[in-house]
Amino acid sequence: MLIQNKKIAIVGGGPAGLTLARLLQMQNADVKVYERDFNRNVRVQGSTLDLHETTGLEALKRAGLLDEFYKHHRPEASKMVLVDKSLNIHFDDRNFAEIISETRPEIDRAPLRDILLNSLQPDTVVWDSRFISMEKQNDGWLMHFRNGTSAYADLVIAADGVNSKVRPYLSSLKPIFSGITLIQGDIYEVEKNESRLFSFGKIMAFDDEKMLGYGTKGDGSIMFIVAFKTSENWLSESKIDFSNKEQVTAWFKQEFSDWSEKWQELFTNESVHFTPRPQYYYPFDQTWETQENLTMIGDAAHRMPPFAGEGANVAMQDAFELAECLTSNTFPDIKAAIAHFEKDMVERGAAATQDTLENMERIFSKSGLEQMISFFNQVGPEI
Repeated sequence: MLIQNKKIAIVGGGPAGLTLARLLQMQNADVKVYERDFNRNVRVQGSTLDLHETTGLEALKRAGLLDEFYKHHRPEASKMVLVDKSLNIHFDDRNFAEIISETRPEIDRAPLRDILLNSLQPDTVVWDSRFISMEKQNDGWLMHFRNGTSAYADLVIAADGVNSKVRPYLSSLKPIFSGITLIQGDIYEVEKNESRLFSFGKIMAFDDEKMLGYGTKGDGSIMFIVAFKTSENWLSESKIDFSNKEQVTAWFKQEFSDWSEKWQELFTNESVHFTPRPQYYYPFDQTWETQENLTMIGDAAHRMPPFAGEGANVAMQDAFELAECLTSNTFPDIKAAIAHFEKDMVERGAAATQDTLENMERIFSKSGLEQMISFFNQVGPEI
């Protein structure tokens, strides 16, 4: 095996990084995951994930974790309602939810991470390890972390997301701004805060070339997003302090003044936390020089907006494709295995990004609601 007697470091303990670690350990590889979170009990943020048959679900199948996945997936999360800015319902197809829950089953990020963590050997994940730099040492890399520790690896794999600190060691290419900024809101202890919001599945509103939507999670929290067209510098030019709920609420009331006042509950809830996220993507034809001791997967490699649900799925496919390349006897050396993987990965990432951008055009068009209703009516039975 190409990686026999090699120390492998995966930087980032998201779905892609943990899946890769599991698959490599199944082949007796020596692997560590360096994760910035302080410990495994840190709250996992982010939307519920729908896993696709040939990508995310295939990764879990290869990892021997499908049974565990189905113990924790949430069929009710597939229920979906499309509304306009006044909360008038235009699409409410529960049959669609039944189809999706079977073909694209959904799971919250926290239980998915627990499933993957529990499948790893003890002490595989090195917590509180925020990567800051590395330099070449021998045939590998000496990595340094913000907590003052360092670690050597023969092969480093960047799985540290859209703002990857490892990617610059491979590529200096900058991402392209999509023209859309997204504000993520997280509301914890919804029942305690006596929320009057809908209590099931996903609600998505498309109007005025904007999108507002939210989904419930199994832990009783809600994650919502507000997405709209902006300039690339909008975040700094707006001068909004997103840790100040009053400032964010005042902005929303002004920019969404003709939307139903009921939406304001998302912003005025006592436990809400806001995170602004300008949306970027990498060019379809991105290239870099293959190295024998470094590669990347997931959002670090092919960052894209979230408007087609492809990011996590493509990332988990990266994990099983890279694991296959590194543990098979197909290639003469590690560099050849990585080169083959990276070529295919860039093509897969480009295709997913293209799908995402096309969906984004629908969502933020003047007829966004009509286009999305038509889209789901056409593709629902085939998904």
